[in-house]
Amino acid sequence: MDDFKHYTVMLNETVDALNCENGKIYVDCTLGGGGHSELILKRISPNGRLIAFDIDDEAISHAKERLKEYKNLTIVKSSYTNIRSELKKLGIEKITGGVVIDLGASYHQLTKAERGFSFSKDAPLDMRFDMDSNFSAYDVVNSYSESDLVRIFSEYGEERFSKRIAKKIVEVRSKKKIETTGELANLIIEATPKIKSSIHPATRVFQAIRIEVNNELKNVNFVLHEILALLDVGGIISVLSFHSLEDRIVKQILKFESQKCRCNEMICKCPPPKIELVNKKPITATLEEIKENPPSRSAKLRVARCISK
Repeated sequence: MDDFKHYTVMLNETVDALNCENGKIYVDCTLGGGGHSELILKRISPNGRLIAFDIDDEAISHAKERLKEYKNLTIVKSSYTNIRSELKKLGIEKITGGVVIDLGASYHQLTKAERGFSFSKDAPLDMRFDMDSNFSAYDVVNSYSESDLVRIFSEYGEERFSKRIAKKIVEVRSKKKIETTGELANLIIEATPKIKSSIHPATRVFQAIRIEVNNELKNVNFVLHEILALLDVGGIISVLSFHSLEDRIVKQILKFESQKCRCNEMICKCPPPKIELVNKKPITATLEEIKENPPSRSAKLRVARCISK
């Protein structure tokens, strides 16, 4: 696994937010390269416990080697959406310490050609985080209706030329299936007007397809509610997002659950708020980190603390 590359974005800020304590239970929903997990383990050893989730076999294999000296780590090969059932299997009812959830795809996933995430390397259309899944980018591109393609390109990619691109995809695939990232990227270039931009014309569409393939936004919405239900009083959730769609979901849920009144009735009957916001505005990467790792510029960290059962 020497070729496994992963830069852990805002490592210290994300883990510092947890106020790690020896003896408590912590969860890393997105193990990835193991950066967040390793720092958490250093801070909660010897008596704290960390449960780390991932669905990527390569990430798990790398992390197992990297973190092999820690005996208080349990790695679970499962989606973080299964956090409640998986913790129950381990006999854990409440997360007493805190949770990290890093919503970014790893450098390894995005740049390894055969994973099909990048339009800069021609490869089969794939984009699956979970390689055991039988649904990939190929299925989206070659089987979705034109209207559905327009919808996901608009909603998940915020692509202003969604209709042109969807129409071109349907036209091309009627003659021959679209099989590679290169074919799709070239098709998008042909379908859109030439405008001056630092962003490649295929960027937004590839993001939209990746989100659709991996059900990313629905999963974020679901898991945040699951985590808030599992957090013990004093437990902290630290969420790192990388694009506006994810951050909007995180912001809205944390804000709603921290409000004293959520019913908007004349006489409020709401129970006490579940959480309090640790930072009302998102924490962003330092200029030094952005210089070292440019993708860090889009990262936003939001933190909340559980204050009631």
